Amino acid sequence: MQAFNPHVFSANVGDRILALVRAILEQNAIAADVRPNSRLVDVGLTSMDMVNLMLSVEAEFDFTIPQDQITPENFQSVKTLEAMIAGQLQPEAAA
Repeated sequence: MQAFNPHVFSANVGDRILALVRAILEQNAIAADVRPNSRLVDVGLTSMDMVNLMLSVEAEFDFTIPQDQITPENFQSVKTLEAMIAGQLQPEAAA
């Protein structure tokens, strides 16, 4: 069994979240340069898009986001989402 590598895990999670954000923007015909630290509202995501992103994240990573983690802070950027997801999927690594 391969040892857990937080850097590989992090890069993979970040890339997957970026792909989800870009797919939502593409559906809305918004061309934006999304980077890990880009504020999602600034690149064009609406509140409905945030709901879609939340559902997409849950489907992509096969877990339910706890109610107390559905906060504006966690959905600010790809980086903040990545940190929240890593904390949920790898609680021992985040400790």
